[in-house]
Amino acid sequence: MNNALIFISFSIFTSLVSFLLDRQKTILGFKKGFKMFKNIVIPFLNILILVSLLLFIVPPQMIVKYLGAGSGAIGFAIAAVVGSITLIPGFISYPIASGLLKQGASYSTVAVFMTTLMMVGVVTLPLEIKYFGKRVAILRNLLNLIAAIIIGILIGIIL
Repeated sequence: MNNALIFISFSIFTSLVSFLLDRQKTILGFKKGFKMFKNIVIPFLNILILVSLLLFIVPPQMIVKYLGAGSGAIGFAIAAVVGSITLIPGFISYPIASGLLKQGASYSTVAVFMTTLMMVGVVTLPLEIKYFGKRVAILRNLLNLIAAIIIGILIGIIL
């Protein structure tokens, strides 16, 4: 059985049970969920379109050259910098990673990109400094950057 079908069936079943137990909370939950969906769908589609255009414009040879298995430290550095400064939600990074892999990027470089994308935040650093202090914010980002490089190396060794 298809995983999506299982998930949809389970969601329908649990929604029906919730509806039978408390109609008002279930309806409120659906309203909140729909509102969240509306807030996510437009940025999600915009980023997917932008990434699709970028992957169409950039020749696969260039991706292989700068992000492929032979790119080495330069590929890691490019992936780390782009991932660190890009502000993209995690769930959008998966289609991007898939597109990069299909275009010839290495698993280790994509791992560095995805890890920095989710764990290092150059764009959000001022906000982090405001709430956590300069030392903690910079240390957190630096340690996560190092962790991303280590993860990329480990993925390269394993795969």
